[in-house]
Amino acid sequence: MASFLSKSFGHKGYAAFRPTYPAELYKAVLSFHQGSPDAARTLALDLGTGHGLVARELSPHFGRVIGTDPSAGMIAQARELSTCPPTTYPNVSFHQAAAESSPFVSDRRVSLVTAAQASHWFNYPTLWPELARIMQPGGTLAFWGYKDHVLVSHPKASEIIEHFAYQKDPALLGSYWQQPGRRIVQEKLRAVVPPAAEWRDITRIEYEPSTQGIGSGQGTRFMSARMTLGAMEEYMRTWSSFHKWQQKFPDQKRRGEDGSGEGDVIDRMMDAIREAEPGLRGDGSRNSVDWKAIEVDVEWGSALVLARKGP
Repeated sequence: MASFLSKSFGHKGYAAFRPTYPAELYKAVLSFHQGSPDAARTLALDLGTGHGLVARELSPHFGRVIGTDPSAGMIAQARELSTCPPTTYPNVSFHQAAAESSPFVSDRRVSLVTAAQASHWFNYPTLWPELARIMQPGGTLAFWGYKDHVLVSHPKASEIIEHFAYQKDPALLGSYWQQPGRRIVQEKLRAVVPPAAEWRDITRIEYEPSTQGIGSGQGTRFMSARMTLGAMEEYMRTWSSFHKWQQKFPDQKRRGEDGSGEGDVIDRMMDAIREAEPGLRGDGSRNSVDWKAIEVDVEWGSALVLARKGP
């Protein structure tokens, strides 16, 4: 998580361009929670809350919601976004803290604990005992995460993204992902295994997208969007691997709005995508900005891990 902790990380860009989570995902979590005879809706704890998206979504369903994150920048964004009129969240608060330590939470008080695109960072030998302390009997664990996006109608573009993202060439991004966290995400959180002695009704819901069209993947799809190529470009600039790449190549700057400059690795990725996919070229000129308005359908492979705390 070192990239997100860095003061130079673009916390506002992260909040603006990262995907949101659909109502169907929250419905699945709340339905599972309500399915427990011991279910309560007193306190929800969102670990690795980032800019507070999940904490705000849980606000109407719980008496109190606490979001925690080790990054001061993320917590600042979460507080700002949660207190801006006209929509404020008086029952939501945020603490700068690691997931593995919640000293501000009393024993057996948490009804629901969530982690969205954060659980691959956690130290589980330390986290599981802390959750055993703070969770109510019958309380729910809901951890979810998503892999890299797939352009479901553009297989060549999807292959290029995979190549730029994971090839070990120092000029590309593959060497700059933090491990084992990224591998855990790519393997759809299968390394996240609640201890059977403390958790029951352990459930996994997965989706693996395909490039054969919308919804052509396998499993239960939660994460999808129709976005412009320009928004997709900015989303990829929120990747932690890209932040690390920037530290390695500080002299390689992104192109200007007029297309000036040689560009950075994301610019080169977008060049390769447009070269391979004629429908995504715009007028074919590198300097053209109209290609950024072209819309594409994307899906993310995802996993949702659910469990209920035993007595």
